This record gives sequence, structure tokens and C-alpha cells, in this order.
Amino acid sequence: MAPPGLIHSSLGHSETGESPQRVGSGDTMSGEETASPSAIQISRIMRPDDANIAGNVHGGTILKMIEEAGAIISTRHCNSQKGETCVAALARVERTDFLSPMCIGEVAHVSAEITYTSKHSVEVQVTVMSENILTGARRVTNKAALWYVPLSLKNVDKVLEVPPLVYTRKEQEEEGRKRYEAQKLERMETKWKNGDIMQPSINPDRQTKEPYTVSYSQSTLIHLVGPSDCTLHGFVHGGVTMKLMDEVAGIVAARHCKTNIVTASVDAINFHDKIRKGCVITISGRMTFTSNKSMEIEVLVDADPVALHSQERYRAASAFVTYVSLSKEGKTLPVPQLLVETEEEKKRFEEGKGRYLQMKAKRQAQIDAVPQK
Repeated sequence: MAPPGLIHSSLGHSETGESPQRVGSGDTMSGEETASPSAIQISRIMRPDDANIAGNVHGGTILKMIEEAGAIISTRHCNSQKGETCVAALARVERTDFLSPMCIGEVAHVSAEITYTSKHSVEVQVTVMSENILTGARRVTNKAALWYVPLSLKNVDKVLEVPPLVYTRKEQEEEGRKRYEAQKLERMETKWKNGDIMQPSINPDRQTKEPYTVSYSQSTLIHLVGPSDCTLHGFVHGGVTMKLMDEVAGIVAARHCKTNIVTASVDAINFHDKIRKGCVITISGRMTFTSNKSMEIEVLVDADPVALHSQERYRAASAFVTYVSLSKEGKTLPVPQLLVETEEEKKRFEEGKGRYLQMKAKRQAQIDAVPQK
């Protein structure tokens, strides 16, 4: 049974009373024009089983809700014109920042809007807002951008064309094209690194290992993909994969700090291949970089189609997740510095440092761009 909540479809009015925008129109066989929704909102109350050990809503739960909203709106849009029916599959999640923690008992409002379409992909911008239903106070907790591709239901290996989006301003299309080209380039760079294998720790006894090393906190979760993890078509929901990745990264961060931890941001998650029902997936996480107040964990997802002897194990997804350490009072704590031992670990540390400094400079530029009052 689905959790309690409301899906505000494009056929009615949104929660704010505004009419949804009409986009992506095309000609039907009868010559009439059809339209797909440009925005939807999913809302549900956060329950105790959504909590992490710190008492806030689990970051993986929020990522799963973000993906569900994106999948609904992109699948609707891709089926808005006559042709082969399809399902929109998650290909990539851009960097997602956790701006504010969400509490149990609050209502999560997940708003999704299609902002760009290329020939074979859809960009969906998602904003998550929490509402205190006792006071009515609202605040933005997350923002994310997701990319989907339409897969034919007759042949899931066939990518279909996306109905074009109708833009209100020419600048919207140009800005979207720049984002599309940027993420395409980054995906290609990630694919070159897909041969990287995260070897399991030889000695599982952590008492014999030196704390704060990569091997000390490295963690692995093995999961058999069941029907509840999958869509009606037998493939794993992208949100399920993201939640498992966040769980493993959280274990790595907690082992390193030995404190409460919270997801601060998720760097781009790339989905390289579909995961089928019945696969055994291995989600591996290792520490790559630490600053004074944050730590970066690399997460790799490998799928083993055990029932298909003709197919070998393959890389299904990869990402970098950033965490911060928290005291019992919820205050940020200094992060113990990572002790790198091998040349590969030193290389990954420097690469992580580069990503950290790049994002730090980007945030500062955004602050400087805000006009001073």
C-alpha cells in the first residue's frame, strides 16, 4: 500500500490554486492538440520509520521522494504524444544540497517541473519544502535536477524520442541546452572511471586496523533485488538505489567520526545501466576526502545478474556523497582527518579536494552575486 499523500496532477489545480502550465504539445491522429503537465507536487507526512538515528528524516528517504516525483512527470510528458508507450528511466541526478533538516511529523511537499528536453532526455527540476502542520511554517530543504530517458515498453533497451517542450522564453531553451551539454560531458568522464573496482577489506576486524584510514571505515552492503524494489516492468526504481547508496555512505561516515552524521550534499549520481529484478547488487562506500567540517564518500553500485549466466557483473551507478558530523545537540563538529596510506588513496584525496574547493568557490560566487542591501 502506498504511503499516505497526495499527487496533484496536471488535470486539476495545484495546491496553491494555480493552473498548471501546458507544455510539450503535439498533434494526435485526429489532429487535436494534446498537452502534458509541466509541474506536479507530491505531499506526505514524515513518520517515525522515515527517521535516521539523529531523529531527522533520512536523507535517502528524501532522495527517493525526489526521484518518484521526477519519474511521474517525465513519464507523463514522454507519453503525451501518440506513439510507442514508454517509461522514463533515471539517468542522472545533479548535485543535491540538503539545505535544512526535515523533522518527523512535518509534511514534505515535493514539487517537480520539466525545464528542458533534448531529443532523447528530459530535465526535471525538483524542490522539496517541509511544512510544520501545527504552525504552518514552511522552509525549503532540498533542490535537485534530474535527467530521464524514455525507454520503450516493447524493448527496454530502445531509447525513444522526447516530445519537445514549449518554452515561454528563448533564454530558457538556451540555458537548458548548456546544462544538457555540461552533464553529458560529465557523464562521459565518469564512464571512463567505471573500471575502478572497490576491493573488499581483507581483514574485517576493525580492532586491528588504524582508525581514520580508508580501510577502517570502508563498508559494503549486499542486497537481493526483489519485486518491492522494482517498477511494474521489473527494473529497480532509481530512488531505491539512491536510498541504499545513502545508507552505505552514512555507515562509512559514522564509522569514521563515531558521531551522529547527516547528509550535506550528493554530488552527481550517474546511473550507467538498468538493474533487473533478481540481481544481487553490491553497494560499496569508501572515504575519499575530509575537510575540517565535512567528508566525501565515494559510492559504487555493482549488479550481478545471478540468474543470467550469460551476463557478467557490471557497474550500475556511482556517486560522491558529502556528510557532516553532528553533536547530540545538532551542532557541527570537526571531522577527524583521513589518513591516506597508498598512492591511489592519495590520488583520490587530491581529486576530492579539488571538488571541494571548486564547490566552495561556486558557493562564494553565488553569495557575491547577491546585491547587498
